[in-house]
Amino acid sequence: MNVVVFASRKGGSGKSTLAAHLAAHVHRPSRPCLLIDSDPQGSLTLWHKLRNAEDLPLRTTQRGIPDIVKAAKNDGIDWVLIDTPPNMSACVTDAMRAATIVVVPCRPGIFDLDAVRETVSFARQSRRPYAVVINGAPPRRQDVESPMVTQARESLGKLNIPVWGGQITQRANFSLALGDGEGAKEYDAESQAAAEIARLWAAIERSVKAIHGVHEGAAMHRIAA
Repeated sequence: MNVVVFASRKGGSGKSTLAAHLAAHVHRPSRPCLLIDSDPQGSLTLWHKLRNAEDLPLRTTQRGIPDIVKAAKNDGIDWVLIDTPPNMSACVTDAMRAATIVVVPCRPGIFDLDAVRETVSFARQSRRPYAVVINGAPPRRQDVESPMVTQARESLGKLNIPVWGGQITQRANFSLALGDGEGAKEYDAESQAAAEIARLWAAIERSVKAIHGVHEGAAMHRIAA
């Protein structure tokens, strides 16, 4: 079983959004997922209620995350995706300690970039693999990323922080899908939003294989030293 934790001290970075879209993308009977919403704001829980489907289970908690993860493993869950609040409270640190990989969403702005440092620092202290995902990015023009995104990558690179090579663009389909209780793939499987989520999930899977020593090729993370 693998545990993907979405963590960032910055509110509005996109933790709940990525957790919802990725869970909808990957979950199926042959590959069951569990969502854990540990954020008191409950955005992921709201999306799950709008979804009105029992096929994708969700637990809400601010305590006992290790026990829930252990039970999920015993129940045969393949993937656990954990949404966390925008702080470094006990539930966030518990979630990160249970993580196979920590995904740190970051919008390409100065406040978000500054907030990444604390989250990354704890991932390093916990010796958890992690990577930043540029989220809410301006669209590419002629397949060239925005200067804001390039500058964000350079700033994070100077701090020796691994960053996924793709981006999650600011697109209406992401919000529209969530409003219908769906993921991007369910809302419009042929959309650019769905394609970006698919590429991000493929990168997470490659990283998890590398973490488990199955594949030594390119991965989106680097094991924290």
